[in-house]
Amino acid sequence: MPNKANARKALRQAEKRTARNKVVKDAYKSAIKTVKKAVATGEKDLKEQLRLAQKRLDKAAKKGVIKKNTAARKLSRLAKHVKTAVAK
Repeated sequence: MPNKANARKALRQAEKRTARNKVVKDAYKSAIKTVKKAVATGEKDLKEQLRLAQKRLDKAAKKGVIKKNTAARKLSRLAKHVKTAVAK
């Protein structure tokens, strides 16, 4: 445990930020899993699920949970999977 007041405050703030980031991170990860599962099972509403995943990724990048290029890379790979699944 920190002894100084400012260190205690920094710890409290870090815990709050970690909890907030975890919610956002879980949201985009579950959206990605949903899209991948839909591609594997051949569901029809792939584009809608991809749109939701894009929304979650962009929001995570905007909030600074992940970097902008990481979000773009993940989205690009997801879109590639969806495109090949729709083409089949």
